[in-house]
Amino acid sequence: MKATLFKEHGGVDKLIYTEIEEPEVSSSEVLVKVKACGLNHLDIWVRQGLPGITIPLPHILGCEIAGEIAGIGSAVEGLNIGQRVLVAPGINCGKCEYCLNSHDSLCHEFRIMGFQVNGGYAEYAKTPAVNIIPVTDKLSFNEWAAVPLVFLTAWNMLKTRGDLTTGEAVLIHAAGSGIGSAAIQIARLSGADVITTVGSDGKMEKARELGADHVINYSREDFAEKVNEITGGRGVDLIFEHIGPETWEKSMLCLKRGGRIVTCGATSGPTVNFDLRFLFAKQLSVSGCYMGSRGELMKVMELIESGRLKSVLDSVFPLKDAVAAQTKMLERKQFGKIVLVPNEA
Repeated sequence: MKATLFKEHGGVDKLIYTEIEEPEVSSSEVLVKVKACGLNHLDIWVRQGLPGITIPLPHILGCEIAGEIAGIGSAVEGLNIGQRVLVAPGINCGKCEYCLNSHDSLCHEFRIMGFQVNGGYAEYAKTPAVNIIPVTDKLSFNEWAAVPLVFLTAWNMLKTRGDLTTGEAVLIHAAGSGIGSAAIQIARLSGADVITTVGSDGKMEKARELGADHVINYSREDFAEKVNEITGGRGVDLIFEHIGPETWEKSMLCLKRGGRIVTCGATSGPTVNFDLRFLFAKQLSVSGCYMGSRGELMKVMELIESGRLKSVLDSVFPLKDAVAAQTKMLERKQFGKIVLVPNEA
């Protein structure tokens, strides 16, 4: 089969489009013919290399996979060849206290497709059968591939960790990112007053169309000053943070007393600084998010199916052009999700 992989960590030039053997499934696994695979910043971090984390090389990226079942392990029941499916990106043991209490991503054995195991930058991918989620043809494969990781993470950040409720004000960074475009919709559905940031005027109207009440172009306005102007100096109840040091300190200044900040990413770097006295004097809360549970993903998919949430597609690249696709993401030129498809599609 054809796949895009890397044999050593580094820049986008390390991605190689090549021919490799099709994966073999165990008795409890399923082989999926990949029809579409969504890109994420996680792909970039893994390709560059993460300190202290070793993964087997060569490695195939891609955690958001939509496709058709092409093979079924001997112990798997209830699935059929040719069935349209989505792959839940988080793999867990299913037996520990966290898994049994629906906190899948806290499992000590938690792994992510395309991160610790090979993913969907290929014509075929294998996965545990329990990670297979049948889907309808209400959405195209490209649209389904724009759903799992970003909507699951955004839901966990806003609803589970952030406890966002009707009437609260929320600041969502980077409306044009896959996770930002998902978060705006979830926040709007929650009845919140939605403030978001973009890097260019061309993205402002798209953010409003998704449900943002206020859009700030951070390239020409100080977003902290603007947020405080919008809120009459009160600040926001919740901040949806996934950028890192580039935005962290000013984000903290946007929080009202007793406010919350939830973070899931470090696009601009892993290390931030803030004054602990500011944290406890204003009684702020800081939470981390690492994806979410299978139950949360199913809830999100119900809302997608009903049309209350929608996947946001920016562009589609053939698998052989993964370098160009990742470069577009690195340059922040997209609004919504970038998707890879096998070259035959």
